[in-house]
Amino acid sequence: MVHPLVEQLRFTHSEWLRGLDGVSEEDAARHIDPMNCVSWIVGHLGWHEQRYWLQRAQGKVLFPDLDTNYATGAPMSTPSLSETLRMWQEVTQSSKSYLDSLTNASLQQDLLLEDRPVGQSIGSAMRRLTYHYWYHIGEIQAIRQMLGHAGLPDYVGDIETLAPYRPEQ
Repeated sequence: MVHPLVEQLRFTHSEWLRGLDGVSEEDAARHIDPMNCVSWIVGHLGWHEQRYWLQRAQGKVLFPDLDTNYATGAPMSTPSLSETLRMWQEVTQSSKSYLDSLTNASLQQDLLLEDRPVGQSIGSAMRRLTYHYWYHIGEIQAIRQMLGHAGLPDYVGDIETLAPYRPEQ
């Protein structure tokens, strides 16, 4: 069975994707200062996923451009939503088996970069990333409201069915 923290991260992924539903390429490229555009935010979360679950946890980098163009502090840009979403999907799919393998013990281990601890446990990194998504879910919904989108999803969705509380194993 998948660890409850992983289950919560995946529920967050589904909520984030629900918040992107119906965003056009044109609207995803709109900049409302001082915020980044939606398509950049998608790349940014792909960067964060790759950084934790592929690069630091497994020594893999699928998309070097994520580090260059979407890291915290990267210059503002206007990428294609379909391209950043494709990268995000490939990164999260490539992380699946690693995340599925996590246990209480492994979540307490240090997250490493080149075999050196980065000062954060794997479990703390997972919480940080989950909370990071919720920050950007709100930001994207605010952008969509400013663009005049109607009928936006209410948050939090059906967590009781899709990711209910359950104790750790």
